[in-house]
Amino acid sequence: MTLKVIGAGIGRTGTYSLRIALNRLGFGPCYHMEEVLLNMPSQLPLWQDAVRGSPNWPAVFKGYQSAVDWPTARFFRELNAEYPDAKFILGYRSPRSWAESFSQTIYQLLSGVENAPENQREWLAMVTELISQNGIPPGLDVAGLENAFTAHAEAVKAEIPAARLLVFEAKDGWEPLCAFLGVPVPDEPFPRTNNRTEFWELVKGAS
Repeated sequence: MTLKVIGAGIGRTGTYSLRIALNRLGFGPCYHMEEVLLNMPSQLPLWQDAVRGSPNWPAVFKGYQSAVDWPTARFFRELNAEYPDAKFILGYRSPRSWAESFSQTIYQLLSGVENAPENQREWLAMVTELISQNGIPPGLDVAGLENAFTAHAEAVKAEIPAARLLVFEAKDGWEPLCAFLGVPVPDEPFPRTNNRTEFWELVKGAS
């Protein structure tokens, strides 16, 4: 099994909804940060190696057909080289709405690492370094976050050939996603999940 679909959209761009959608469309299992959070003994060392510049992609994505969210999105360049036939989906939303959502979820979580449960601290250290490598260091204001978000999106569009890239917002629903992947449109609503409350419940559930 190899990766067929790679999400280049960073956290808080509808990645959890996209994960559910890809599983529904037959491109699962789909890898997501939740896999790391819920399986830290096996998954965290792999991503620590990747952040240090020594990734083992076959080991990371063994058994998965798709991957979305961080940590995956940080490595879109490397994964484009590793999986040259994969299709990429760039999750997107307005930079301002993303900055507000990110600052009240992931950024807030990372800023409180000293208060985190002991078993989450190594994971949070990895995520902090990963996101910094992605151009989002600690301490940015809203304008800085907006600029970082836009820079990431532009970098993805510059790296991935247009024929293999879909810029996608969850509000677009099934049609553009299914057309891009060449599959029928399901007769059900597009999944909408992982709002800010659900984000904190997921983190708490892993502690």
